[in-house]
Amino acid sequence: MTEPAPEGELREHRSRRVRRVLLTALPVVLVLGAIGGAAGYTKNTVDAADRTVTTTIWDKDHVAKGKDPAGDPSRGRHDTELAKLLLPVPKGYRLGPDIGDLGNDSETSGAKASAAMKEMGRGLAGKERRELNKFIEKLRIQGIAKRSYLADSNDLLVNVEVVKMRDKRAVHRNYADRKKLLDGVDELRKGPSIEGHKKAACYRLPKGDKDTLDGVLCIAYEGEVSVSVEASGSKPFSPSEVGDLVKDQLDHIASPGEYI
Repeated sequence: MTEPAPEGELREHRSRRVRRVLLTALPVVLVLGAIGGAAGYTKNTVDAADRTVTTTIWDKDHVAKGKDPAGDPSRGRHDTELAKLLLPVPKGYRLGPDIGDLGNDSETSGAKASAAMKEMGRGLAGKERRELNKFIEKLRIQGIAKRSYLADSNDLLVNVEVVKMRDKRAVHRNYADRKKLLDGVDELRKGPSIEGHKKAACYRLPKGDKDTLDGVLCIAYEGEVSVSVEASGSKPFSPSEVGDLVKDQLDHIASPGEYI
């Protein structure tokens, strides 16, 4: 008869599964959380997740280069109102690898973004999917912009997403719902505080072994703009460095003309 796994080993396996969910399924969980559908999705995904997270190494010779007909492309595009909301690539960083199939410095229209979010609900029961679609429509998304930042040291990758909505109340509700959901994930550790921004919350990924990446998740909003940040890096990992970048991003949205 097979002996049961030691309690410590079970906890480690659980931690790895949770990390996997948070790194790969977070957008879905956050959207479904706003309509109360995250619990079942999270459980199913955790149960099916790969139990290992291997260290990723970024090769600077294989990082995609940003293209922008206006200005310095190495700092990111700024040819649209939405793109201008993203933090220009700061000193010590460069544009990172592609985020999914959208590139490393992308923009999506409100209509396409809403359609993509609705696709996240594929597989839900009819009632839950209708609730999801209704919730997404209420957000009145105007557009989404994403940019990846890779530290020159190649040991820290940060993906930033800004979502502009027509309804400021929807932005606030969305933040509150996501924060409540993430606050309920016991495995998450406290992340860095963002100086000068009370409408921001950061969470550090569960502890892993020496071969797993560390990381921070941050959510925030400023006016009619929702901000999400996912950072991952090799150890030793500095959450405060991520916090500084998040602060710069929020400062840039609040006063775009002041950031250089």
